[in-house]
Amino acid sequence: MTGKIAARLHELGIILPEPAKPIANYIPFNVAGKLVVISGQIPLRDGHIAYTGKLGEAVSIETGIAAAKLCFVNLVAQLLAAAGDLDRVKQVVRLGGFIAAGPDFTQHAQVMNGASDLAVEIFGAAGRHARTTIGVPSLPGDAAVEVEGLFELA
Repeated sequence: MTGKIAARLHELGIILPEPAKPIANYIPFNVAGKLVVISGQIPLRDGHIAYTGKLGEAVSIETGIAAAKLCFVNLVAQLLAAAGDLDRVKQVVRLGGFIAAGPDFTQHAQVMNGASDLAVEIFGAAGRHARTTIGVPSLPGDAAVEVEGLFELA
């Protein structure tokens, strides 16, 4: 992998993993014209869910932020598979975050900032995006966070 975004990933010490394979009846991404929709990514590392549990219970905000960052790294791995070259990314259009949380947890947005901040760190101004962040009672495999994305290619 070469190019401006590859160099930025290297500067940040980020090594993209192999894109995760779907665990059910869906595809990991769909390209429609210049848009790429990437299915929700959980915080997988080396084939295992690195962050499990619920925010506001056994999972701290700092751990949730790390989980959201890892989800975004996994989104970028899928994006590379879809686009073939990360320098083709014109804009991170939208991110959707799902935060597994107890009923009294209210800091979902702070957790999702892990993914949003990393989007801007990697893609610069093109990483600024619209987003939705939702608290949910559980996620697949007891993952603490899941992040999906919509990207525009040049």
